[in-house]
Amino acid sequence: GVKLLLNGLCSNTTVKSLDLKGNNLRIAGAEALGKLLRQNQSIRSLILEWNSLGVWEEGFSFFCQGLAANSFLQRLDLRNNQINHQGAGELAMALKRNASLQELDLRWNNIGLLGGRALLNCLHSNKTLKKLELAGNNVPSDILKAVEQALDHNQDRQTILSETHSRTRVLSNEVLSLRNEKAKQFLDLMDTIDKQREEIARSSRMSTARVSQLQEALDEQHSIMNSLKAKLQMTEAALALSEQKVHNLGELLSAMKQEQTSVAERHLKELQQQKQEGADREGKLSRELSAVSEKNLLLRNQVDELEKKCKVQQDQLFQVKQDLTNTTAELKLRAVQAEERLEVEKRKFKQSLEDMESLRLKEVDRMTQHVEASERALQERIQRLEAMRIALEEELSQVRAAALTERGQAEEELIKVRNQTRLEEQQRLEHLQEKLRLMTESRDEAQNCYLRQKQVVGEVQAKANQLSLHADGLRRQIEELQQDLNIKEQEKVTEVNKVKVELQEQIGHLQAERTAQEGLREKIAALERQLKALSSNHREALLDKEGEISVLLERLRMREAEISRIREEEAQRASFLQNAIMAYVQGSPLAPLSARK
Repeated sequence: GVKLLLNGLCSNTTVKSLDLKGNNLRIAGAEALGKLLRQNQSIRSLILEWNSLGVWEEGFSFFCQGLAANSFLQRLDLRNNQINHQGAGELAMALKRNASLQELDLRWNNIGLLGGRALLNCLHSNKTLKKLELAGNNVPSDILKAVEQALDHNQDRQTILSETHSRTRVLSNEVLSLRNEKAKQFLDLMDTIDKQREEIARSSRMSTARVSQLQEALDEQHSIMNSLKAKLQMTEAALALSEQKVHNLGELLSAMKQEQTSVAERHLKELQQQKQEGADREGKLSRELSAVSEKNLLLRNQVDELEKKCKVQQDQLFQVKQDLTNTTAELKLRAVQAEERLEVEKRKFKQSLEDMESLRLKEVDRMTQHVEASERALQERIQRLEAMRIALEEELSQVRAAALTERGQAEEELIKVRNQTRLEEQQRLEHLQEKLRLMTESRDEAQNCYLRQKQVVGEVQAKANQLSLHADGLRRQIEELQQDLNIKEQEKVTEVNKVKVELQEQIGHLQAERTAQEGLREKIAALERQLKALSSNHREALLDKEGEISVLLERLRMREAEISRIREEEAQRASFLQNAIMAYVQGSPLAPLSARK
């Protein structure tokens, strides 16, 4: 039944603990247990108390082979199984190859001195066993103490290894977190830089669009001013033509007046001559006077026509003045509207520039704060890693000191053991010398009593032979003890060398971790340099954009100055034209006639 059960458990993956206490397992059961230990990968605890497995040597050796091949079992209970020193040797050979068993209970068996030595020897190569129970096995106390020391060494080694593994995991996690955070910070920084570049490009596009709009508005204003200038030139040309016509009419009027005055003088002279000549010429003079009066009427009619024409010219001039005032008013209105539009555009542009500047300052402040926070976090982490490194170095120094103290204790124990063995050897030698002295005395007594006690000679010889055999046995025991001492010394030397090698490996691992930390520091410094370079490039780009904005503002100021200068020139020209027209109208000879009419 046990064989069928164990064969079924070979492929099981859920059972963690198996208790077969007191089931009288035999050879088949032991072989099935060996097969189970070879194939099963889930059982962690196996209890085989009261099964007498040690009686069946072949089955127990097969069980030990399965235990050597297993790498998952952690607890094994073999109490009261009648395991002798040969079974303990098989078990020790299995423990040398096993790397997972942590607890082994061998109480109340028949292991003895040789089995205890075999188990002690296997502990030098097995580094995972933490607990070994050997009570009730007739194992000497010194072997039990050595087993306890080896188990303590294994526990210390396991604790040191677990601590180093945990620290390496913590450091690796910290390094990974630092790498991830640095990658995230770098990506965030690149995103912010890209966003700032996009914002700068968008603002530059907006500024160029606004500048182009302003340029178009200025071009429109220039075209309007050019059209106004053309209209003004046309009005000036028309005004000049009208002035020329008025001047011609004035000349005609002056010529007519001169002719009229000359005719009147001539008529007066003729009248005086006619008066002087006599009355006979009065008819002739009266006819001539009537002719002159007709001519005078004609001349008056011509003067009336000329006055009408002058009035028409004055009306045209007045219309031209009204057109000129209307055009000047329109020019002023358009100039005011252009100024208002320009002021609105300027305010909008200034507001956008102020908004862009505030956004840029906020973004720069946020970036600087973010960079400072990241630098502080990195410095704190570096300090924490440095503190951890210092703590590891202190722990390493403590471990070295503990190793040195353990080495000193081991040497002191070795010296004590040597002294004890020497004292024991001296006591045994003294005992043997005493026995030899007694033997010599008895031999002397036997020789003296040889004649009297022939019958006792055989008995004395037998006793002498027994004593010699006992002495030989004692000598062999002394040689075995000396060999054990030599073996213990070699084992101590090998253990110390192994501890040295393990400490050197730990030191190498720590140095490798230190080099990895230095590489991380170098990477952090490189990232900081990249951040500085990116910030300097960003600042240079901002300075370039600010220079371009200042150049555009300077151009706007120059354009505004040109517009104001053109406005002043146009106002001066309009005032000059108005003054000239008013002066011409007031100074012309038609002004009093028109005023009288």
